[in-house]
Amino acid sequence: MQTIVKRRDDAPDGFFEAEAAGLAWLAAAGGARVAGVSAVGPGRIELERIDEVRPTRGSAEAFGSALARTHAAGAAAFGARPDGWHGPLFIGRRPMPAAGEASWGVFYARDRVLPFVPIAVEAGNLTPAEAALVARACNVVSAGGFDDDEPPARLHGDLWTGNVLWSDDGAVLIDPAAHGGHRETDLAMLELFGCPFLEEILTAYDRAAPLRDGWRERLPLHRLHPLAVHAAGHGRGYGIALAEAARSVLDLAG
Repeated sequence: MQTIVKRRDDAPDGFFEAEAAGLAWLAAAGGARVAGVSAVGPGRIELERIDEVRPTRGSAEAFGSALARTHAAGAAAFGARPDGWHGPLFIGRRPMPAAGEASWGVFYARDRVLPFVPIAVEAGNLTPAEAALVARACNVVSAGGFDDDEPPARLHGDLWTGNVLWSDDGAVLIDPAAHGGHRETDLAMLELFGCPFLEEILTAYDRAAPLRDGWRERLPLHRLHPLAVHAAGHGRGYGIALAEAARSVLDLAG
């Protein structure tokens, strides 16, 4: 197997080990394929090299079905770490809280949105008024207004199109921020940043594991997390988009 090596001299403790644990946890689901790990240690991870090709409708449909199986493998709780991993979690280079919760809304607002808001304000990417708007939306989410009876799903957690590689054997996932969450969050990230043959992926997913009515209307809710992360470090445009998503959440809540 050909491999590639990723290095980061200033990597915090557990950085690449968390990535390896997330990949192993996703692979154990028997759904979407993930890049194999050859070796991992402080500041370094060696991964299977993926020879990329153009995606097709068929490979997109297969990925949608496989992703549904990954999500269905479940997690111990909302916010739970991958099984067997007791260290920190990260999304990109940023630390991400890891604390199991029975309520999705409490977990999502507290651990996936609000931690990144002060960073975005300090960076000048989110105004104080916009931050207050996001906090109002998070209060509604925390109160359980969007909780449902779905169990915690086994999420990739950073499922934007750059982390979906296409090979001769279909889609391969890389760079997870794996944790237990709501499956609509992974789908919202795919939609937010665009993915080839997105409708084919979503149709195949829905066929394999039917989504609840209104899931498309709830996309702004599940965009709060990736937009907050990006507003913390990737420009003012993401802060504007985060505030718009928060307004949509408040409108959805009535």
